[in-house]
Amino acid sequence: MCMRRLALLPLIVLVCLFNTAFQKSSLKFTVPPGWIEEERTSSMRVAQYKLTRAEGDTENGSVVLYYFGPGQGGSTAANIERWVGQMKQADGGSSKAVAKEEHFEAHGLKVTTVDVAGTYVAETTPGSGTFENKPGYRLLAAVVETPNGPYFLKLVGPEKTVTRWNESFLGFLKSFEFK
Repeated sequence: MCMRRLALLPLIVLVCLFNTAFQKSSLKFTVPPGWIEEERTSSMRVAQYKLTRAEGDTENGSVVLYYFGPGQGGSTAANIERWVGQMKQADGGSSKAVAKEEHFEAHGLKVTTVDVAGTYVAETTPGSGTFENKPGYRLLAAVVETPNGPYFLKLVGPEKTVTRWNESFLGFLKSFEFK
């Protein structure tokens, strides 16, 4: 019995080493030119950026990359639904009906995106009960599935500003690698 346990010891050591190396892996990415890094306002924010406003817009865009830990933050579908719910349509129609959802892979990582325009009505701070009311906005968001759990990315701002930064947002997503 003791010899059998000793025979398993090298396998156990290898599994532990692999697991430790795996846990130290993280999401790597390239920040697009023109994105202005901001101080993170929460430990759940991996990165936070300001995108300068397009001509005629009164506000900048905001990009936040979140990570809550392995298996945390909810499903891809639940997040897409929540983000779509943060936009209202001027005609009272369904934001879900006009939202565009897409799927692709970036360096082996499954990425799901959503794109929806309208009036931005998200809570100003989660749990505050106070809501934004910003017509003419656009929201681009994504869930990036990694071996250590999902990362969540959200770009929101005036529609022209978000349109201006749309290609760099997609380029940012396509730069994601898990190393």
